[in-house]
Amino acid sequence: MFREFLEDLRAVHVHDPAATHPLETLLCHTPLHALFIHRIAHWLHTRLRIPILPRLLSVMARFWTGVEIHPAARIGRRCFIDHGTAVVIGETAEIGDDCVLFHNVTLGGTGKLRGKRHPTIHNNVFLGTGATLLGPITVGSNAKIGANAFIHMRDVPPDCTATGTPARLVKRNGQRVDEELPRTQLSDRSIPIAISNEVSTPEARRSRARPSSGSSS
Repeated sequence: MFREFLEDLRAVHVHDPAATHPLETLLCHTPLHALFIHRIAHWLHTRLRIPILPRLLSVMARFWTGVEIHPAARIGRRCFIDHGTAVVIGETAEIGDDCVLFHNVTLGGTGKLRGKRHPTIHNNVFLGTGATLLGPITVGSNAKIGANAFIHMRDVPPDCTATGTPARLVKRNGQRVDEELPRTQLSDRSIPIAISNEVSTPEARRSRARPSSGSSS
């Protein structure tokens, strides 16, 4: 964990021209604080299975940094979050190594799935300001998501750039394209929530509970 802390610190100096002194970065770069606290909360949540405390730490981090990361989210090495305000990373989100996220990025769920319901971000992915990614989608390695892009239940292939609302592919392997994103195929880990069409009222529940009067003696 200490090695990951040092790598996160170095990543700030690699990506942020304003980071000129390690001590200043350590004291003043609040997205780095959010990552530090998350790595501790994640360890408590996944390794020690301690209840309540990991979520409490994540709430404290959100209050201090403006970055909300669920303790169960998996974040790889050398992650860099610039500015950080209003970044939201959901419970089943997974982020690979060497990824860059700007402020207002959301890795959220759709509210219609159980299990795996948040995005999976592979290595070396760039997520621009205000990018919103919803559902158990996959963003391939070396992909770039433009500022304010909106992606819902669509995957982004590796080495591609997606922009727009809703997002479309505008680059593939360095070549200009204009294509729709492929639809996300739900895995066994993503289970749709069953929603009953039956109206449930107190009278209906009493009717279902009342024994049938046509039973034989």
